[in-house]
Amino acid sequence: MSSTSAALLTTTEAAALLHCSRQHVVDLCVNGTLPFVRAGTHRRIRRDDVERLLRPPFRREVEKSLWLHRAVAGKLVADPVRGMALAYRNLAHRREVHSDGSADAWFDAWQRLLDEGVDAVVDMITARTGVAAEFRQNTPFAGLLTERERLKVLAAFDATHPRVALSA
Repeated sequence: MSSTSAALLTTTEAAALLHCSRQHVVDLCVNGTLPFVRAGTHRRIRRDDVERLLRPPFRREVEKSLWLHRAVAGKLVADPVRGMALAYRNLAHRREVHSDGSADAWFDAWQRLLDEGVDAVVDMITARTGVAAEFRQNTPFAGLLTERERLKVLAAFDATHPRVALSA
């Protein structure tokens, strides 16, 4: 953990990051939504905890896709020529298969992103945003990970993200 992410914030600083009032931050602390520690009579809040409120967790399937794409990003930066060539081929193939125009918006978006280069692609496929999740749903990187690599990532994901049992 970096010193920046471990930093303790005042309630005023947390409020500025959350774009809310200081009193709302105090209320979040009191109701247990936002963990805090005491420094004398003052509350101090970890920056990580504030950022977690700004970036709520994804559904399990979206989180799993993010983990797979982190592995894709690793292979892409290790061999960008091969990875980008595969993506362009897959994209061209999908355009042929879905020639009715129903997916053209996503094909065009991926084309623009691929044309921006490896850095832009890696930034997008590993971002924790809704737009990035949509890009991952329409990925042209099928086949970049071997089946063994894919299964290893999924096993690691399952080991660190246990399913929550539903009560009967």
